[in-house]
Amino acid sequence: MLSIYINGAGCISPQETAAGGPMLANLREYEQVKLATVDPDYKQWIDVKQIRRMSRVVKMGVGAANLSLQAAGIAMPDAIVTGTAYGCLDDTGVFLTKMVNQQEEMLTPTAFIQSTHNTVGGQIALLLGCNAYNNTFVHRGFSFENALLDTIMMLREGSAQQILVGGLDELTPHSYQILSRFGLYKKEPVKTMELLNSPTCGTIAGEGAAFFTLGVQPGTNTAAELTGISTLYKPMWEGEVIGHIMKFLEDNNYTPNDIDLLVTGRNGDIGQDEIYEEVVEALFPEHPEASFKHLCGEYPTAVGFGMWLANGILADQAVPEAAMFYGQAPRRIKKILLYNHHQGTHHSLVLLSHVE
Repeated sequence: MLSIYINGAGCISPQETAAGGPMLANLREYEQVKLATVDPDYKQWIDVKQIRRMSRVVKMGVGAANLSLQAAGIAMPDAIVTGTAYGCLDDTGVFLTKMVNQQEEMLTPTAFIQSTHNTVGGQIALLLGCNAYNNTFVHRGFSFENALLDTIMMLREGSAQQILVGGLDELTPHSYQILSRFGLYKKEPVKTMELLNSPTCGTIAGEGAAFFTLGVQPGTNTAAELTGISTLYKPMWEGEVIGHIMKFLEDNNYTPNDIDLLVTGRNGDIGQDEIYEEVVEALFPEHPEASFKHLCGEYPTAVGFGMWLANGILADQAVPEAAMFYGQAPRRIKKILLYNHHQGTHHSLVLLSHVE
C-alpha cells in the first residue's frame, strides 16, 4: 500500500497556532461559551483591497492553506480538497438579512455568490492560480474526513502527487443563537482548562481552519504518515464503536497496545464524553490520553485541529502540557490514534505514524 505523508500543516484557531514557534507555547485560556479565532496578519497572503471584501472564513481558509504550503515548501498543489459543514455563514446571514429587510428587491449578488460552501476552495485556487481538481465536501460531522478520504484515493491512484486538503467552519452570532436552542452549549461561561472535567451538559462553541499538504513522497520536514482513516455513522451502542476501533486497528495490523498516545475529542459535555470513557475503559485503560476541544471549541470540522495537534506532537516528540488529559506523555511517540465524534452520530478514527 502506498504511504501518504503529511508534508505540511497550517492551522488558524482560537489558539496562536499561526504564529510559528513551539506548539501552544503561548496558551490562550478563555472563560466564555464561544471561542473566536486568533487572526494572523492576512496581508502577507492576500492583497489589501481584497481583504476588505473577504469574509472571515475565507481569510481563515486562505491563511491556513498558505501556512500548510509554506511548511511543505510547495508553491502549487496538484489538487485542492476542502471540507466544511457550514460554509460561509457570515455572507449567508448578510444575504438573508438584506433579503428580508429589502423585501427581496434590489439585492446585491456579491453576498449570495460568496455564501456558497465552495467559496473557500475556489478563492484559494484563484489566489494560487491553481486550475487543477478542486472539490468541497459538505457532509456535516464527516466533512473533513471525507475530504481526507478523497485525497487519499487520488494519491493512491496516482492522479496527483501533492494535494492540499483542509477542514474549516466559522461561528457567527446567528449560528451561535440557532445552535444554542438545541442545548449544545453551556449555559454559564466556563474556564477552558477546566472544561473537560465539567459535570454539566453542553460544550463551548468554536471555529477554525486546518489545512494539510499530503504527498506520496516525504519532504525534508515530514514527521508524520497518515496510516489510516475510518468513519462510523450513528452506531447503535458503545459496543459497536469499540468493535469498529478494534477492526480498524486490525485492518492496519495493529493492536491497542501498539498505540503510544490516544487523542480524543472530549468536549466537556457530560452526555457526549461518556462514549470516550467507555472506549478508553475497554481498549486503552492505561494509555496516556490527550484532548483538543478545550483549546479550539466544538465545531463539525474540529477534528482538523486534532490532526494538526497530533502531527505537531509527532514532529516535536512531545505533548503540550495543556493538551494532556490523562497519564504521562510517552518519551517516544510512534503511533497516535485520533478518535473523535460529533454530537454522538459522526464517529471518526485517524491513525498517524511517526516518520523516522
